[in-house]
Amino acid sequence: MIEECIPFLGLIIFGNIENLVLASHGVVKGADPKKLGILSIICVIIWFLIGTLGTNYAMAYASVIELVGAIAIIILGIQSMINAFRYQ
Repeated sequence: MIEECIPFLGLIIFGNIENLVLASHGVVKGADPKKLGILSIICVIIWFLIGTLGTNYAMAYASVIELVGAIAIIILGIQSMINAFRYQ
């Protein structure tokens, strides 16, 4: 099973790092940590289900999915850094 996910390994690692960055950004902005944690867990479970059920279908498009995901992660990371500098 792990062999199926190897093409998506970079996206999984950097996506989780980005999730932590966005969660910390929410806490800095004053979001309720409990609500933020619950919503984050719900999103992770939903993405886990989508990833588990859609892996076989998505394998044909692994390179495109990884490229789009990487671009989204970079954009969200830059946005978080810009917003973090505004609140210093």
